[in-house]
Amino acid sequence: IIVFFIERNFLLRKRVLYFVYGVRKAVQNCLWLGLVLIAWHYLFGKKVQRETKSDVLRFVTKIMICLVVGVMLWLVKTLLVKVLASSFHVSTYFDRIQESLFNQYVIETLSGPPLVEIRRAEEEEERLANEVANLQKAGAKIPPGLKTSTLSSPQYKRPIGSGPIQKSPRAKSPMISRVLSVEKGEKDDKGITIEHLHKLNPKNVSAWNMKRLMNIIRHGALSTLDEQIQDSTQEDESATQIRSEYEAKVAARKIFQNVAKPGSKYIYLEDIERFLPEDEALKTMSLFEGASESRRISKKALKNWVVNAFRERRALAFTLNDTKTAVNRLHRMVDILVGIIIVVIWLLILEIASSKVLVFISSQLLLVAFVFGNTCKTVFEAIIFLFVMHPFDVGDRCEIDGVQMVVEEMNILTTVFLRYDNQKVIIPNSVLATKAIHNYHRSPDMGDAVEFCIHVKTPAEKIGLMKQRIMSYIEHKSDHWYPDPMIIFKELEELNRVRIAIWLTHRMNHQDMGERFTRRALLIEEMVKIFNDLDIEYRLYPININVCSVPPMASDRLPPKWTGPAS
Repeated sequence: IIVFFIERNFLLRKRVLYFVYGVRKAVQNCLWLGLVLIAWHYLFGKKVQRETKSDVLRFVTKIMICLVVGVMLWLVKTLLVKVLASSFHVSTYFDRIQESLFNQYVIETLSGPPLVEIRRAEEEEERLANEVANLQKAGAKIPPGLKTSTLSSPQYKRPIGSGPIQKSPRAKSPMISRVLSVEKGEKDDKGITIEHLHKLNPKNVSAWNMKRLMNIIRHGALSTLDEQIQDSTQEDESATQIRSEYEAKVAARKIFQNVAKPGSKYIYLEDIERFLPEDEALKTMSLFEGASESRRISKKALKNWVVNAFRERRALAFTLNDTKTAVNRLHRMVDILVGIIIVVIWLLILEIASSKVLVFISSQLLLVAFVFGNTCKTVFEAIIFLFVMHPFDVGDRCEIDGVQMVVEEMNILTTVFLRYDNQKVIIPNSVLATKAIHNYHRSPDMGDAVEFCIHVKTPAEKIGLMKQRIMSYIEHKSDHWYPDPMIIFKELEELNRVRIAIWLTHRMNHQDMGERFTRRALLIEEMVKIFNDLDIEYRLYPININVCSVPPMASDRLPPKWTGPAS
């Protein structure tokens, strides 16, 4: 109860992520041993000690004091480590977890039955049922066929991620997929509703809710609602879960067939409103490339979005697992240090340690510090780099010393990167702390530049028409580029060509380098087409070559096919 109220009323809630789960046992131990010590003190007071004339009671009291001091130090250690990890988790991953769970909610909802239509049908049937009941009370006779057809219910109603298809009298908020914790013997987590997910924010998220979100990401998986298995006796999770990019593409194809009208090549807003409420449908449309302007979703945009959602979910799960491993390793190192301190304090309380023992222990500590001093310094720097600086996460594209690499694994001492050719590069965190790290994933929408040269005598009319057509193409591709790019005359080179630069901004950062170069290639192809249509070319000045003298022929050799002198 005390732990619960502390968690509910803790001022810095964003820093108590692991409080309920990590510090609960330590708090229980402190309270239990404290109550036992108080009870022992009042049951066996000084009067009992005088009458028994024994030192056993005093010795047992000291042992209990040792245990209470030990668990209190252990509580402080656990709290400090968990607070360090909590600030790291919440500030870094809350937005990404919230976005990933909303993507999962959209995928599950669009792959299932049209819940909004079913809800409307239920409400209509309830209204008709009430009217029929009122007519019956008024004494009207209702035909049996009308009564049975009116009181029939929809065929199925399934909360998202809640197992077998089931019927419910009122459509409630679908539930995000449950935590898969059966193997650990834990109770099933009922998930979290989408309304609750929207209400959460990093400033008021509690430890309980943040733990649930992290468990869903770490142990759950993207899944779809496959209508083909609704009549099966056993639900096959492997048939509905997205475990690879290929399965993500297959799921996107099924979602398109489920949502789009028969024969349509696009998904429109009214199609999504059959599955989602109006506000969530508008938010869903904004997730797809080009859908906000055109008000429609193509097959390609849907496939790319599902694949990207799977990649982000996988990278986030890897990140949380690797970070938890780092926290556990940090815990083990601190456990050893705190254990040594507790043993020394126990020796002092029990009056076992004399001055000679303390001098021996201090000398041994000096020896250990001399031998492992550099290692301790490296470990401390790595911890500061990982939990305080924290310049990247798993899956981030970074540039270090001019080389672009993707973070694959984060450990407490080293970080594993993948280079562009999939070569693994392992760099100590103490070395990374001294280098400049360029993080593409955390960058905002990034700019790009395309430069080209035209002849200095190109007419101004052609140049103006060229600019107009390039600007028109960029504004037409509003899902790729921001409007109003800068087209400037950059330099005049050797009096015969003008270098022109186009500075424009992507509607994305360069985390997905392949997508960046794909968009850039489309722009360059359009520019080449414009240059050919307007007959804009680049020519070199003619070069005068004067031959002053030719050396005499000093050989009689002829080409192989020649039989004699040319006539």
